[in-house]
Amino acid sequence: MMITENECISKALEDYLEAIYELSAKQATVRITDIALHLNISKPSVNRAVNALKLRGYVSHEPYGDIHLTEKGIEAGGLLSDRHKMIKQFLVTVLKMSADDAEDEACRMAHCVSQKTVDRMTCFMKK
Repeated sequence: MMITENECISKALEDYLEAIYELSAKQATVRITDIALHLNISKPSVNRAVNALKLRGYVSHEPYGDIHLTEKGIEAGGLLSDRHKMIKQFLVTVLKMSADDAEDEACRMAHCVSQKTVDRMTCFMKK
């Protein structure tokens, strides 16, 4: 679990938050159906996760309405997305993994590797 603002959220909720963040960057509105299609998950599962994120202050959402990231959600979603991208880039560039394999690995690694390690990967990539 990643700690954001002194709060632990599960790997699954991190995946949902990152998906909402990425979808928000690509389209004007984000709805339960969009997230379900993006993650290939059922709409009831997405609805439960969105409600959990809402309770923790990461999103605002009214039933059957659009989902909006709060300031806290934008910050946490951006951090999650950046971690994921950096790890994938490291795996592709340094370890010469295929983009597909690196994507799968980065998705798993982003939830458990420390920020210190990600910072070192970033520093290494800049050299």
